[in-house]
Amino acid sequence: MNRRHFLKQSTLASSFYFVPSFVKAFESISPLSLGYKRVVMIQLSGGNDGLNTIVPFNNDAYYRSRPTIAISKNDVLRATDELGFHNSLRPLKKMYDDGHLAVINNVGYPNPIRSHFRATDIWQTASDSNQYLQEGWIGRYLDHYGNVPYNALEIDDSLSLALKGKHSNGIAVKNPKIVYQTSQDPYLRNVLKHYQDDHLSEHNLGYLYKTMIAAESSAKHIFQKHQKGKSEQDYPKNEFSSQLKTTAKLINSGLETKIFYTSLGGFDTHAGQINSQSRLLKVYSDGIGAFINDLKAQGTFNDTLIMTFSEFGRRVQQNAANGTDHGTASNVFIMGNQLKKPGIYNDLASLEDLDANGDIKYTIDFRTIYATILSNWLEVDDERILNKSFPKLDFI
Repeated sequence: MNRRHFLKQSTLASSFYFVPSFVKAFESISPLSLGYKRVVMIQLSGGNDGLNTIVPFNNDAYYRSRPTIAISKNDVLRATDELGFHNSLRPLKKMYDDGHLAVINNVGYPNPIRSHFRATDIWQTASDSNQYLQEGWIGRYLDHYGNVPYNALEIDDSLSLALKGKHSNGIAVKNPKIVYQTSQDPYLRNVLKHYQDDHLSEHNLGYLYKTMIAAESSAKHIFQKHQKGKSEQDYPKNEFSSQLKTTAKLINSGLETKIFYTSLGGFDTHAGQINSQSRLLKVYSDGIGAFINDLKAQGTFNDTLIMTFSEFGRRVQQNAANGTDHGTASNVFIMGNQLKKPGIYNDLASLEDLDANGDIKYTIDFRTIYATILSNWLEVDDERILNKSFPKLDFI
């Protein structure tokens, strides 16, 4: 088969090129040998307003700054004498009451960026604000500690920068059945018949053939595991909950995945924030509630840590369109039943002593959270992955 014919017939396989060629050798590895602990990352894309999520209901500055969009004291699900949950977060409040949630306030980084794309890149690569990295922090985890591509999965159709490494990438798989069916496409199967052609080598098409063979193997393994995974929990009928249900089935199947990555978009609330954020927070919270109940029912919650973040928060002062503009520091949620310090982890920063742009001053670098998860939960060398040393927190 010549190069032109190969490329013509392998279009459908192009999405698999990122899978390294050593998958088959590791398919028989027991999950026990890799350790059962796993992390589920959830990004609230668009910049969720942290102040209307964890509400400072006794803070006069909060109500002065937001005369029409502040959450009423009577609507807050109170957690402490100062802070409470948005009333769309009832399942999350239950996790808080059960000791399964830590709320970390004022999370950000030095010299913050208010661009969605750049801020997302910073969170996904764990870079400084003036540093441009081509590998994500999860991708670097795979480079150093991954055995197979599905040690990190994004439950989506495309792969985020976070899961792209220098030598290894994770896998994007929104629907394991569709990915498997694509890998069995007749055109791809025809291409794979030629993988032993004498003229192939690592310097021409040989690497691509080997990669595609490995991709087919990986897709089959994920699909078979997903079929065996159990989920008897009723989930809300929306795409975010569907992501979580797929994640739960893969976790419950014993798939050798260490980090899952999911997201919920729509949080760029420049106008009409009250209704849109309320709806989104309910989608998020109801989905998380079903997900955790699912894991508990199958006994996999013990070894699962869930982190929710957004690329930035919003300004303290509301705008003229009854919304909020791009800000900086916000809150991060950590969920699990092995938390050493559940509850409100730290005080909210001052709403009167703001930075020059009217934003909350960050007090916790988001990379200290990554470092803590990598070191204390996944038990790997966090400095090797984050490219520098960060202090550890004590939530786990």
